Amino acid sequence: MSAPELRAYQREAIDAAIAARRSGVRRMVVCLPTGAGKTVIFSHLARLAKKQVLVLAHREELLAQAVDKLSRALEGTRVVGLERGTSRAPVDAKVLVASLRSLHPDRIGHVLGGRDLGLIIYDECHHAPAEDNLRVLRTIGAFEPDWPGTLIGFTATTSRGDGQGLDTVFERIVYSRTLPDLIDAGFLAPLKGYRIATAADLTRLSPAGADFADAELAEAVDIQERNALVARSIQELARDRRTIAFCVTVNHARNLARALNHIGVPAGIVHGEMTAADRARALAEFRDGRIHVLANVAVLTEGFDDPGVSCVAMARPTRSEGLYAQCVGRGTRLAEGKRDCLILDFVDVSELSLCTLPTLFGCPRDLDFAGEDAREGARQWQQIQLDYPALELEAGALTLREIQDRAAAFDPLTLELDRDVRAISPNAWFSLGRHGVGLHYARATNVISSVTVLTRGARGKRWEVVIDGRAVERFSTLEDAVQAVDHEIESRGRAAQASARHDARWRYAPPPPEVVARLREKQRASTHAEALRLAVWEALTRR
Repeated sequence: MSAPELRAYQREAIDAAIAARRSGVRRMVVCLPTGAGKTVIFSHLARLAKKQVLVLAHREELLAQAVDKLSRALEGTRVVGLERGTSRAPVDAKVLVASLRSLHPDRIGHVLGGRDLGLIIYDECHHAPAEDNLRVLRTIGAFEPDWPGTLIGFTATTSRGDGQGLDTVFERIVYSRTLPDLIDAGFLAPLKGYRIATAADLTRLSPAGADFADAELAEAVDIQERNALVARSIQELARDRRTIAFCVTVNHARNLARALNHIGVPAGIVHGEMTAADRARALAEFRDGRIHVLANVAVLTEGFDDPGVSCVAMARPTRSEGLYAQCVGRGTRLAEGKRDCLILDFVDVSELSLCTLPTLFGCPRDLDFAGEDAREGARQWQQIQLDYPALELEAGALTLREIQDRAAAFDPLTLELDRDVRAISPNAWFSLGRHGVGLHYARATNVISSVTVLTRGARGKRWEVVIDGRAVERFSTLEDAVQAVDHEIESRGRAAQASARHDARWRYAPPPPEVVARLREKQRASTHAEALRLAVWEALTRR
């Protein structure tokens, strides 16, 4: 079987790695989501390599995938050897695939002896900062100033559970694409999601570290009522979808599987303490459809390739975006007849930020997509933010429809003016939310001028004064800008000064038709001042 044809982004990743090496970068990272074909990319890099290649991996599944795809990419012209357990790779192998565990101090010298390695490929390289993995890289010489080789790491996440950064090992991320990117491009399956609230209490769990401690977390979530809720939700929402459920501990997986079986949903478990044969048997039963739900513990987060999975149940709450993305990625591969993947987020009571499908797409964690496409939900949320930048939502689960209804009823006239502005100015300034403030005054009889002071950036002279659509000047603080405008109005005489005050008579006159015509149909204003304020808000948010 010949090597698979490269997708456009896979070619871009290869070109980026080559360009980085030519510019002097020796240790680099390619970050792509699960299902993007990282093995295909590094197989082609191995094919291009002039010297021998070493592929490092952690799990059995990753080793098997690497050997298979490397053999296809090299089209049988070069030897692909496996170094693992009792397996020994021939010295003349073009590509050596090795488990990091097998490269212990007593063996690594024999494995590397007589080989001219030019390229080191590290699969799931977010594990690299661990001390024993660093030992392997040091023995290879990857950190020596005169090392002539290249180290390329591949991962779906650059974050680690212990918070340790990859910059201790690698110099640069040379190429990166996000999960939403590749879903939009049609290379990964669309995601739909439900948010299911549970009564499990995580508020007493230790906040230390980048994620929860497994023992504490299991005690909080591995309870009969919650497992029953998870099981019923999978039964009702996933229906005939082949489902992977992520659990905290082996006991948690067993108890969830028991709850599923109790209501007639065929379920099994898989975990790292199982023998290779038992694990292979459970995976085979899952692929054959004899098991509908597979409850697993830290096994299927990496190296598991089953495109038929169309539901992921996050029975394991997590604060780690990297872990969450890896779990969700188990259902993003494309398959014949598969239209999308359903994500079930079981959200417990917590004061800490839990990762959910909405957070993966840049939305609030309390948002409930209610079974809708996450991409469309994210687009709607972004539009709501643009149209209603000052809209604030209290904590609690909300659907997009509920947010849209609240946004439609939102009245910008109720926004409270900044206290500091109110303290220094007698004029009728009004709030534009996080954008800034506005003011209207009569620069001539029956001629109303519009002034806005808007934020432009985060540093320096960030407050820009705009009068009748023309930028005039910038100031370092909002207060300085307001005082400058007030001084300018005062210099125009008593009539202009009086027209800028709250009690100016023109403000309470009926709104002119030409101003009303600029407002949305839903916006109603009873006075000239209200109509002008709404017109400014409309122009600002529409832009």
